[in-house]
Amino acid sequence: MAGLDKRVATYEEALAGLTDNMTLLAGGFGLCGIPENLIAEIKRLGVKGLTVVSNNCGVDGFGLGVLLEDRQIRKMIASYVGENAEFERQLLSGELEVELTPQGTLAEKMRAGGAGIPAFFTATGYGTPVAEGKEVREFKGRKYILEESITGDFAIVKGWKADHYGNVVYRNTAQNFNPLAATAGKITVVEVEEIVEPGVLLPSEIHTPGIFVDRVIVGTFEKRIEKRTVKA
Repeated sequence: MAGLDKRVATYEEALAGLTDNMTLLAGGFGLCGIPENLIAEIKRLGVKGLTVVSNNCGVDGFGLGVLLEDRQIRKMIASYVGENAEFERQLLSGELEVELTPQGTLAEKMRAGGAGIPAFFTATGYGTPVAEGKEVREFKGRKYILEESITGDFAIVKGWKADHYGNVVYRNTAQNFNPLAATAGKITVVEVEEIVEPGVLLPSEIHTPGIFVDRVIVGTFEKRIEKRTVKA
């Protein structure tokens, strides 16, 4: 995108340049704050061999789960399987390469990637299979493992509001992973519920500055609940 106006009119334009075998970062937590329309466009494009980095992989038939069903994902880097039976099946059958990562470590991998930090030491995972093959160092009597940061060719993000310049505000728990993914993509695409005029968003309420955003588009959202629990 050239210039300061990051708005695009179509999802085809929003994901222009996404091709096979790329690394894709996806924001959201469960089904909360997921870029569902951008995911649907990736399904339509039919790109294959993707490495997808996200907290989880949606559910059967919705969110990132639709990309699993079409065998568009080669490798999944996530913190848990969640309510996705197809994810579990492909993992156990060996059809899908999976790198399960502690949730906080995954968040920090993206944050570090967006900040230009190549790696960091964390105590999380030491002494478990997570640490296999990784460098271990001791600081102040405690063992830490070296984790490499993560960046992606594309980051797809769900925001609440944005302005023409790509400044983004997230709503409530949509702040989980979306701001981190937004900083770590070579091309970051944000879909929002509303685009406002420049100056409407107060500087103090902006979560992702437009410097990190390449394209922004308005979408409509289904907002499903991943697992509904009711009280009799």
